[in-house]
Amino acid sequence: MQKACQAPPERAHSVTLCDRKKLSLTGVEDVDCFNEQIVVLKTPLGTLSVSGAGLNISQLSLETGQVEIEGEVDVMEYTGAKAKGGLLSRLFR
Repeated sequence: MQKACQAPPERAHSVTLCDRKKLSLTGVEDVDCFNEQIVVLKTPLGTLSVSGAGLNISQLSLETGQVEIEGEVDVMEYTGAKAKGGLLSRLFR
C-alpha cells in the first residue's frame, strides 16, 4: 500500500558569512528575485533580503535548500518572520 504524500519537514536554516564576500545559506525554500544589488530569499524564518554590490548566486539547489552568494554583502534583513513557539507563546500557555 502506498503512503499519501506529505509535505517535507521544515528545513533547518543557517547563515554563514565569510569576510562579507561569501554568504552560504541552508534551509532556503525559494528565490523571489535577484540582481547585482539585492537577493530576496524565502526561508522557514521569513523572507531574507541580502543587499550589497556585485552580488551573484554562485550555487543554488532548492532541492537541498543550499544557496551561496558571492559579492560585497552590506545588509541582511529578515521580514515576515513566522511566529512559532516564541518566548511569549511559551509564557502564555
